[in-house]
Amino acid sequence: MAATFSLIGTIEPFLHCNLKKGDSIYCEANAMVMMESNLELKGKLQGGLMQSLMRRFANDESLFQQQIEAVNGEGDCLLAPTLDGDMQILDVGAQQYTLSDGAFVAAQTGVEVKAKIQRNLGGAVFGDTGGFMVMQTQGNGQVVVSGFGSLFEIDVEPGKDVIIDNGHVVCWDSRLEYKLSVATSKKKGFMGNIINSVTSGEGMVLNFSGTGKVIICSRNRDSYQGWLQSILGTSSGGRGGSSGFLDNIL
Repeated sequence: MAATFSLIGTIEPFLHCNLKKGDSIYCEANAMVMMESNLELKGKLQGGLMQSLMRRFANDESLFQQQIEAVNGEGDCLLAPTLDGDMQILDVGAQQYTLSDGAFVAAQTGVEVKAKIQRNLGGAVFGDTGGFMVMQTQGNGQVVVSGFGSLFEIDVEPGKDVIIDNGHVVCWDSRLEYKLSVATSKKKGFMGNIINSVTSGEGMVLNFSGTGKVIICSRNRDSYQGWLQSILGTSSGGRGGSSGFLDNIL
């Protein structure tokens, strides 16, 4: 029997997890808010050292993820993502997903979230979709993702490509084809698109085609961080501000 996930609360909900004795889940570092005493929390190199290192370079995750296990009996815990926003529980199996940077919150043990080399070199060079690596789900069960702000689901159909600002993409059906470019115009050349992007304020966009769904968020994390830094007059060293070498690795 697998642990069960549910969302509680309306605005910026908690992820509620119920675990029977012997059940376990894994989640992003610092996601745990509360847990009952029957549960045990420990850090784990999920997927081994190599996968942990790949996840670290793919989306700035901690090397160690949290594993929560019901050791002494049934128990409940509450999880929350780092940034303000909504969450969504996704069923994984026949349908697998590719996750954007920072979207992962938690998963049942039947699901693996692995870093893989991108087949899309344009996304690798320009994107916030993991650089040369992206995060993809494997296995069967449920995975929970989060986005900055509200979440919305878009259905992509053949012949009806969808163009989405790169900073608003949370995750997408792995069956979808995607291309990343610096502008939405098809009439301009490469340099023309770059100039148009700079003068119009339009950033990187992802063009999705095929059949599947894309989950987007209402706010752009990088734009918000840039605005916040301009107000505070400081530069961020990542999620926790400036930090030492060991903090950057862990």
